[in-house]
Amino acid sequence: MNAHLPPHTHTATPAGQQLRQLRRQVGLSQLDLALITGISQRHLSCIETGRARPSPATLHALLMALDAPLEQCNNLFLAAGYAPRYGALPLTSPSLEAIRGAIGHVLQANNPAPAIVLGSQWQVMAANASTAALFALLGLPVDAADDLNLLVTLLQPGGLGDHLLNADEIRALAWQRAFREALENPELAALLAGLPKPSGLAVLGNQAPPLVMTRIDSPEGELSFLSTFTTFGMPLDITVASLRIEHLIPADPHTWQVMTQAYEHSMRTSASVG
Repeated sequence: MNAHLPPHTHTATPAGQQLRQLRRQVGLSQLDLALITGISQRHLSCIETGRARPSPATLHALLMALDAPLEQCNNLFLAAGYAPRYGALPLTSPSLEAIRGAIGHVLQANNPAPAIVLGSQWQVMAANASTAALFALLGLPVDAADDLNLLVTLLQPGGLGDHLLNADEIRALAWQRAFREALENPELAALLAGLPKPSGLAVLGNQAPPLVMTRIDSPEGELSFLSTFTTFGMPLDITVASLRIEHLIPADPHTWQVMTQAYEHSMRTSASVG
């Protein structure tokens, strides 16, 4: 069964109405938002009802307080009659050299635990040596991460999802997260629509545990990982805002030992080849 996603149409919703919707989504009253941004509640009310047009500075302050995604910020600037404020530089851009350096440092520091960099469509943009070591341990192509989409390899048969002992649970969580993200991401929505909807959605229900481990069936026995994410604070570029680094942290001594040995073996092999 394929996922059925709501159609993505760009409506000419007034800026004030969009701001009101955003404010309500984050659970702030007009007074709360007015106090956070330093504008009067009366002026905010006029903006939301369309009786006043916010200046670019006021609109920026409101959107930052509401933690709106940068693409949505651009849409609101357009709706208010201004030019979009945020660009989307390629990660290879010289302007993002510091970002690339930070990513490389984080990936290297995470060894011998796997870590991958994901883009807005869940594409793997970079991975550390321990990720390749884990793939090799599972019999997956070591260079698979060079052209890999995490969502695809989890949901489609024949990928990483087939090696999970709790595949239904992990696939359901991944699908639910991607579905939420796809509501504001047409490219991700198109990708998700072509993937099988996991059968484990009903398993989660209202009894989901506070923390779910990724449990992998390997030739060295069960490997258990805790998943955490790193994102960049205060991004002013859409590409940077969409990046996240997923860390798979070994959850027990056995997993630490296996990953340490696999990583050290991959380093020795790389050194001998070089």
